[in-house]
Amino acid sequence: MTGREIGIRKDTLGVKTCIYAFLIAGAITMALPYVWMFVTSIKPLEEIQSYPPSFVVKNPTLEPYRDLFHMVPMMRYLFNSLFVAGSITLFNVFATSLAGYAFAKHKFWGRDKLFLIFLGSLMIPWQVNIIPGFVIVKKLGWLNTYRGLIIPSMAWCAFGIFLNRQYIYSIPDDLIDAARIDGCSEFMIYRKVILPLIKPVVATLAIFTFLQQWNNFVWPLVIIHTSDMRTIPLALAVLTGQFGANFAMVMAGAVVATLPMLIVYLLFQKYIIKGIAMTGLKG
Repeated sequence: MTGREIGIRKDTLGVKTCIYAFLIAGAITMALPYVWMFVTSIKPLEEIQSYPPSFVVKNPTLEPYRDLFHMVPMMRYLFNSLFVAGSITLFNVFATSLAGYAFAKHKFWGRDKLFLIFLGSLMIPWQVNIIPGFVIVKKLGWLNTYRGLIIPSMAWCAFGIFLNRQYIYSIPDDLIDAARIDGCSEFMIYRKVILPLIKPVVATLAIFTFLQQWNNFVWPLVIIHTSDMRTIPLALAVLTGQFGANFAMVMAGAVVATLPMLIVYLLFQKYIIKGIAMTGLKG
C-alpha cells in the first residue's frame, strides 16, 4: 500500500468519524427530552421540584399513571385517536396505491394534467382548507362526529398518490402484460402483482399517515366540542390546563400519547428507509 493510499484512507476515516460523531450527538440531543419526559413521569412531586434537576429517580412511582387513568378517560381518548388515525390510514393507503397504479401504468385522457393538479394541491397551505372544511362539515351535520374527523382528512392524499406513482412507475410493464395474458382483471393485477411489489412504499405511507393523523390537533379542535370525542392531542391540551401543576401526571399523559408512535416507528422503520430510497423521481 502506497503512502498516497494510506493518506486517502486516513482522510476517509477522519470524515466518517466526524459524521458519526455528529449523528450520535444529534441523536442524543433529540432523545434527551423524551428521556426527561419519562423520568419526570415516574418521579414523586418532591423530586420534581428539587434543585438542581436530575435524571436520577430515587423513589420511582407509578402514581401519576394511576391518577391519569382514574381522573381522565384516557382509554376513550386513545380509542378515538386509534380509530380515526387507523381509518384514515387504511383508506389512504388503499386509495392512493390504486390511483398511483392508474397514473403510472395506464394511459387515459388528461392523465398528466390531472396528476399535475394533485401535485399542485401540495403547494396549498393546509390552513386555507380549515374554514371551507368547517363550513361543509357543519352543513352536513358532521360536527362532533367520527365522520367529521375522518372523511375530510381522507381527501388529503396527494402526497400518497405521488409516492405510489413514482414507485409503481419503476415496475416492469412485462409483469403487467403477462398478468393480462393470463386473464387477470385490472383489479386482480393490482392485488396480485402491484400490491406485493410496493409493500415498502405502502408501509412508509401508512406510517407517515398514521403519525400525522395521530398528532393532528387543529382539525379536531375546530369540530369537536364534547369530552367523549376528544383525540389524544386535544386530551393533552386539556390535561395541561386542568392539571398543569401536577407535572408528573402531565408527563405521564405525554408518555402514553408518544408510546404508540414510538412502537409503530420501531417496528416499521426499515420500510421507511427502503421506501424513500427506492421511490426516487423516475418518470
